[in-house]
Amino acid sequence: MEDRRISTRQKSFLQGRIYFNNRRSSIDCLIRDISETGAKLVFSDAVAIPDIIELYIPNKDETHRARVLRRIGVEVGVAFESEGSTSLVPDAAPADLPERVQKLESEFAKLQRKLNELQIAFSKSQGVES
Repeated sequence: MEDRRISTRQKSFLQGRIYFNNRRSSIDCLIRDISETGAKLVFSDAVAIPDIIELYIPNKDETHRARVLRRIGVEVGVAFESEGSTSLVPDAAPADLPERVQKLESEFAKLQRKLNELQIAFSKSQGVES
């Protein structure tokens, strides 16, 4: 069988977690081999995952956006979309980015208001006027 890989994969026994469905779904996996351009993932059971996933490697603190190339039983072969990507923030589609930023800004504002309320309540309970 001909090896079509661009770079040589190194055997590994790394813990991994894949994210999909806009990071609302995740599944643990074992990374059996890895290179700069892809990896072979092994799952405890046969899984149904989309063609585009994010692979998080906790030991390396890396996240790679990846495309599923082959599925054989509990094994899945993936190719990394952007070589060397280590961002923990998933690559967002340009159309999705403004919506996500607005949502995060809204959540941040809510948290800031709650923090201010808690600081005021704490000051009052300590008998300190602000």
